[in-house]
Amino acid sequence: MNFIIIHGVYATPESNWFPWLKKELESRGYEVIVPKFPTPLDQSLESWLRVFSSYESRVNEETVMIGHSLGASFILNYLEKTGKKIKAAYLVAPFHKLLGVEYDEINKTFVDKEFNWKKIKSSCNKFFIFASDNDKYIPPEVTEEITKNLNAEFNIVPNGGHLNKESGYDNFYLLLECITIDLE
Repeated sequence: MNFIIIHGVYATPESNWFPWLKKELESRGYEVIVPKFPTPLDQSLESWLRVFSSYESRVNEETVMIGHSLGASFILNYLEKTGKKIKAAYLVAPFHKLLGVEYDEINKTFVDKEFNWKKIKSSCNKFFIFASDNDKYIPPEVTEEITKNLNAEFNIVPNGGHLNKESGYDNFYLLLECITIDLE
């Protein structure tokens, strides 16, 4: 089993809880890949897919993808486009549509579309969603809709904000615990 962690807009592989989770999973013997995507300059679904193409050979039925915010949107797009199937997807603070926030313009190539939920679900064995009850970017109804569309297991984090470093998340024990319980 291997893990691929996908960061979001204005983030890097060193942002938020990504380095912590990478270290935790590697200490358990897993390969963990955290690609660096162009953001905000040259940020588009096309440019991100181009970057990800160099990791494509690592994706297989034992792969677990973890995405935060726009990273979750990227995973949805990837699963919709790929012919491959993965083991699981953990989507943290996910969204699948324009949100009426300042990031809509640079995020639109990822989410200004209708998703093929059936195709996405056929590319992944199990979906897990983590969202907070006070995310300033992602309304609860967006989380509810994506959870329903994916038939995902939903985990709410009280007062978690956007589940990023700004909200106090430079580690994410609940996510690690769920990965450990669900996949090992």
